[in-house]
Amino acid sequence: MVDPRRLIDAVDGPAALNFLAKMISFKSYSGEPGEADLARFMVNAMKTVGLEAELSPVPEERFNAIGTLKGTGNGKSLLFNGHMDTNPVTGDWTVDPWGGDYDDEFIFGIGVSNMKSGDAAAFMAVKMLVDAGIRLKGDVILEYVVGELQGGIGTVTAIESGVKADCFVNMEPTDLNGMTLHAGSFNVTIELTGVTRHMSKREEAVDAIAAAAVLIPRINGIRFSGAANAEHASVNRANIGVIRGSLSPEFHDWRPPQVADFVRMSGTVRYGPSQSIESVLLDLRTILDELEAEIPGLKTTVEKQFADERPSMLPFEIEKTAPIVASVSKAYKSVRAVDQQLGPVKPYCFYGTDAAHLQSRAGMPGIVCGPGGRYNTMPDERVDIVDYLDAIRIYLLTILDVCEVAS
Repeated sequence: MVDPRRLIDAVDGPAALNFLAKMISFKSYSGEPGEADLARFMVNAMKTVGLEAELSPVPEERFNAIGTLKGTGNGKSLLFNGHMDTNPVTGDWTVDPWGGDYDDEFIFGIGVSNMKSGDAAAFMAVKMLVDAGIRLKGDVILEYVVGELQGGIGTVTAIESGVKADCFVNMEPTDLNGMTLHAGSFNVTIELTGVTRHMSKREEAVDAIAAAAVLIPRINGIRFSGAANAEHASVNRANIGVIRGSLSPEFHDWRPPQVADFVRMSGTVRYGPSQSIESVLLDLRTILDELEAEIPGLKTTVEKQFADERPSMLPFEIEKTAPIVASVSKAYKSVRAVDQQLGPVKPYCFYGTDAAHLQSRAGMPGIVCGPGGRYNTMPDERVDIVDYLDAIRIYLLTILDVCEVAS
């Protein structure tokens, strides 16, 4: 007879932290050699504890690491999905980004929040079950992917190769809240073309930079049309993050006395499940048309970036009453003795995740729930150790509930 409480009380904190620290030590920037090195490490780790594991090819000579703990049969299968690639180190760090250092409260490192702590927690949960000699009816699949930061190419490739389960947990950082809805996302390029004159004749010019200064607050404050309900509208957001203005599309920036006649800006948008890429682009087009009407002589364009190169990060939504949501929430309450927050939890609902691909492309129900988030993508990126260890416990209980112990 399996005693879940005894299992979750037996989490080996030092071993779990040391495994996560080893993962952090790999410089797994997207598409760089360290990403493949980490994939090999994960395959070897999974094989060591008895999983069937392999490197699974992804375009451009990249690899996912996929392992399966086979069940005895007649049980539901559960997939844990997480990415291995990380953002680059930026800003002023006070610790080694790849050192995996930890103290009594935090473990530090680039990618520890996004999202190596979630990856490690799923592995440690499965390892604990294997070490305890527990056999399950259903399979547990550990899917460690690349390219999430490029639109989810690793997960899309895994889906196309036939990797699938009855349900999934995506371990993106939510500070262990249960995210049942998040925005879809894509990037846009907007160009403004004006009319140049020497500054002495500025009154005859159409200043593209001045037009951009009017436009950016409108885009940053937009609420897109077509939201079916308040939750869908709550995940609407846009941000202009890159801007360049000068003379002509060649950006002749050596002539500041000339009024700038060209601006190119890049931004990102977030939209809800009842909205679409097409409807968002139409809303942006409406704003640009209004700007053109206000500034005679101004011409504008907007287009989606990477239209044919990367998968789009689609919106994700699952009913809060879905069985996999209930399993994770029940596990959370067993571990923390309080109810788990569910819904479009902020700020995580503005992230894109591979959960949308698993749902829309593979038809799998799932939930996003992982450690980290508060200190995501920042210098001295870190995760609360208690959250990391509790994630192991939550995942372990979820596995027992979904896959069931074999008699």
